[in-house]
Amino acid sequence: MEETRDTYHTITKPSPETLFKERGSKFFNYAFPVKDEDDIKNAIESLKKKHHTAGHFCYAWQLGQRYESYRANDDGEPNNSAGMPIYGQLQAFDLTNTLVVVVRYFGGTKLGVGGLIQAYKLGAQLALESAKIIKRTINQNFQIKFDYPEMNAVMRIIKDEGLHIVSQKMELDCLIVISVRLKHADRVFNTLHQLHKIKVKKI
Repeated sequence: MEETRDTYHTITKPSPETLFKERGSKFFNYAFPVKDEDDIKNAIESLKKKHHTAGHFCYAWQLGQRYESYRANDDGEPNNSAGMPIYGQLQAFDLTNTLVVVVRYFGGTKLGVGGLIQAYKLGAQLALESAKIIKRTINQNFQIKFDYPEMNAVMRIIKDEGLHIVSQKMELDCLIVISVRLKHADRVFNTLHQLHKIKVKKI
């Protein structure tokens, strides 16, 4: 049985602009880190202002820590000749929360569908090769509620497991939110759950 995926790859900042030319056409290539469709829209609009005379803004994106959603857009090029080759590179680099845009200035010579597929694939590849790619873990957050006397027991588990504290409120009744890597989540939950006088729940 396949293990639940608990890591993903993304980029940390917009890639440097790359450019290549094919039979007179110019292809400017970009990759952006994105969290949602608003980020995507803003990135494309900024490129349209920068390249206001370009003919095509072809792109693909993938969103979600578990790679839940994606879209590919040919922006006027023949069907599946631009967006899908770009999306294919997002898959090849195993990236999510990432947008790749290839901006084309038409040079007067038609490239044909095969030529376009190769050009947009290369554009996406150049953008992603110049981006800084990082690996991140998918985490589960737990809320732990307990009275002050239980503090040492809770903090010892947090320290022993090397857990990240997201937030904490330390008063007579204490509330801590911790972040646990997905593959360790059940074990950590059970360890905490076994402590008396402590309430733990997933959030």
